[in-house]
Amino acid sequence: MTDKPWTGDFYSVRVPRGIEYSTHVQGRNAFGPHEDDVIIKHRFLTRTTTIRGKPPLKKLQKKFTSFLLEIEKDEDNNNDYEKLAKAFLQELSTFKIPLLKSKAVIDANLREKENFNELKEEINRQILQVEADIEDLKKQLEESKIERQHKEEC
Repeated sequence: MTDKPWTGDFYSVRVPRGIEYSTHVQGRNAFGPHEDDVIIKHRFLTRTTTIRGKPPLKKLQKKFTSFLLEIEKDEDNNNDYEKLAKAFLQELSTFKIPLLKSKAVIDANLREKENFNELKEEINRQILQVEADIEDLKKQLEESKIERQHKEEC
């Protein structure tokens, strides 16, 4: 190890295709907001940040293809079929759990977005009401000024 502290000026990051980025980091953000969203979405969909080893979809595909290859052989080997089928079904069930978690997160986010939109509409209604009240008070003020002028003239 070197005695120099890491300054955080350069990154080596794996980025999905189609995203341009600079390797020079300004501040603490390596990417802009749009690139961050694309990277997060890609990682969320591929689950590359939540696992060690092969991604779950690749493991599932490998189990499935090995099962199919064993079936396509013309040998009568039921023990191997059952073992590979059981391994595939087990991998399928472990793949399903994160999908259910993701669905729960998506549903929660949709509810939160709906609540946010309702709150935003209520705030906008209140803003419009306050603006109307201000206009009414301005008119009352003008009328009061005119009335006061008339009283002072008399």
